[in-house]
Amino acid sequence: MLEPPQTGLLGLDYQELSRIAQKHGQPEYRARQLFDAIYPQRLGELDSVSTLPKQFRAGLRQEGLEILHPRIEQSFHSIDGTIRYLVAMADGESVETVWMPEGDGGEAGDGTEAGDADWNRATICVSSQVGCAVNCQFCLTALLGVKRNLSAGEIVGQVIAVLNERQVDLERQRVNIVFMGMGEPFLNYPQFMKAVRLLVEGVGFPESRMTVSTSGIIPRIHDFGAEPVRPKLAISLNASNDEIRSRIMPINKKWNLEMLLQAVRDFPLRNRERITFEYVVLDGVNDNPAHAREVVELVRGIRCKVNLIALNPGPGIEFGTPAEQRVLEFQSVLAKAGVPAFIRRPRGRDIYAACGQLKRTVA
Repeated sequence: MLEPPQTGLLGLDYQELSRIAQKHGQPEYRARQLFDAIYPQRLGELDSVSTLPKQFRAGLRQEGLEILHPRIEQSFHSIDGTIRYLVAMADGESVETVWMPEGDGGEAGDGTEAGDADWNRATICVSSQVGCAVNCQFCLTALLGVKRNLSAGEIVGQVIAVLNERQVDLERQRVNIVFMGMGEPFLNYPQFMKAVRLLVEGVGFPESRMTVSTSGIIPRIHDFGAEPVRPKLAISLNASNDEIRSRIMPINKKWNLEMLLQAVRDFPLRNRERITFEYVVLDGVNDNPAHAREVVELVRGIRCKVNLIALNPGPGIEFGTPAEQRVLEFQSVLAKAGVPAFIRRPRGRDIYAACGQLKRTVA
């Protein structure tokens, strides 16, 4: 897989910026001024960084070092207020980033500050790869395959581009980030984690307002649990047994449910934190009460919640969307067994912005 380019200043951490300042004969505080301009202030042009001497800015340009924000190429507006952005990178590749002004219900009940009371706030859904290699059979992104990983700067840049376009003041507005867009974040782990640190230390997002979803890359789940700064963890479960999961998620053939659930049980949860299991409900495939009872047994003893997502349809997807009553019955089985279960609202389904629909649709 092609690795991401690093052509600009966006995506560099404080230590890297400090080395650049030192190379240009600048005092240490210039690195802090540059870091503050790029991240908390979200400036996109060196000329806007008036605290830096013109000579230093000119030297950075001569070295080919610009801030280089990703560019919003197109935006698509849903009747429910959701906005899907087609975001272009410097090399011409593009990904999709979604703004949900009230979230989609997936934020509730995970046991942390960002998921409890007053969780009705905006959410940005961020991509981590151009396309995706995991090949989940119910997801439109899988039809793209995978072209390359995104750099930390390109991941952070999506967030900054949307914040600036929406004119968000993070000191006054509460925004969540979910790494649930195009790609498998744990297959781009170093760049994803660097982006997380820059979003926390630079842009100003508490880690409690971030969630990452993985299809179950077990070695990285172990690594993730050891990180000193990390988002909350969501597992894309989607089936109650190996037979169904291997059919709809081929990755299950490498890391099956027993291995996945053991990794989850070993995961070091913080105080009050819950693991989130995402479960895409497919008509006639994984949606009957017997499947719900199997899910209860799978998650028994795990401090968790389950998010139910009725399939968001699209061309090339062989599965159907279940009836609403079917999803409610599934939720009822979980709830009666003491498993917190929430139904995620489909946000932006009419513009191909809902969960599993991101495929760079331009019409």
